[in-house]
Amino acid sequence: MFSGGDPGYNKRMKVLSVNRSLPRTLLINGKEVSTGIYKEPQQGHGKVGKLGLEGDGQADLTVHGGLWQALYAYPIEHYPRWENEVGRSGLPPGTFGENLTLEGLIETEVCIGDIHRMGELLLEVTSPRIPCFKLGHKLGKPDILKSFLQSGCSGFYYRVLEGGSISADTVIEVVSRDAEKLTVRELLGLYRLGEGGVEDLRRALQVAAISPLVRHELAARLAKLS
Repeated sequence: MFSGGDPGYNKRMKVLSVNRSLPRTLLINGKEVSTGIYKEPQQGHGKVGKLGLEGDGQADLTVHGGLWQALYAYPIEHYPRWENEVGRSGLPPGTFGENLTLEGLIETEVCIGDIHRMGELLLEVTSPRIPCFKLGHKLGKPDILKSFLQSGCSGFYYRVLEGGSISADTVIEVVSRDAEKLTVRELLGLYRLGEGGVEDLRRALQVAAISPLVRHELAARLAKLS
């Protein structure tokens, strides 16, 4: 287990819930829309391969899923914030479309390139999640997208290095982290919030684990600033 002394990794870390759903078609603003955001907790063990959790699916594969966004994780620590904002208590695991509801891993501490062991799984953190209108529809609050993005409570995507079985109550171990120690929150700022400058972008582009989609946009922003 990683023992680099980072304060974010001296606490309890575990999987609280494993969530999945296949895409369904909804009527949103008078249009039929396919979405896989309605994740529900599954009982027992789930199987995970390179493209994610068995029995799970995403509707728009241009921005969700694939090798670099095979699993989406969201911290339970943020749930009270959003329960207060939407005026609903007891939001169930999977509310934000996450495959893994986690405890003890938040965006200001988790770094891009961190490798986490969860039972049989070996996962690598690749990017923050950018919310879309489907989240606003699910929560019954279309105007939540701006606050969700600016909050920094994005959750994060994983790439699957080693697949296998996963279930709730699995303990999480940090195996290693990238030398740049670029947090998920820092990358979100560079990627979508207009934060940072040339040197910050150059630093980020040194991190091999960043997903190609995000890398392309960071490189484009750097070109404009240089």
